[in-house]
Amino acid sequence: MQLSGYSKAMAVVLHDTNLIAPPFTTKALYVGGAGNLKVTINGVALTFTGVPAGTILPIKPSIAWATGSTATLVVALGD
Repeated sequence: MQLSGYSKAMAVVLHDTNLIAPPFTTKALYVGGAGNLKVTINGVALTFTGVPAGTILPIKPSIAWATGSTATLVVALGD
């Protein structure tokens, strides 16, 4: 797993309304367990389907949904 460019990380609790709000700027999400990941980006909900374990998604979502997500071990990466 390449983490170059990220100096901080924090586990993400999947929830349908709570914002992802680590004490740093999120630049990407790491998906540790394969599955679908539903997120909200710029007010739009969308689902990344079949995300493989170990994937880093270079996205800045405000919400990572519990409903509609089967991926696990999601971590916010940033600085």
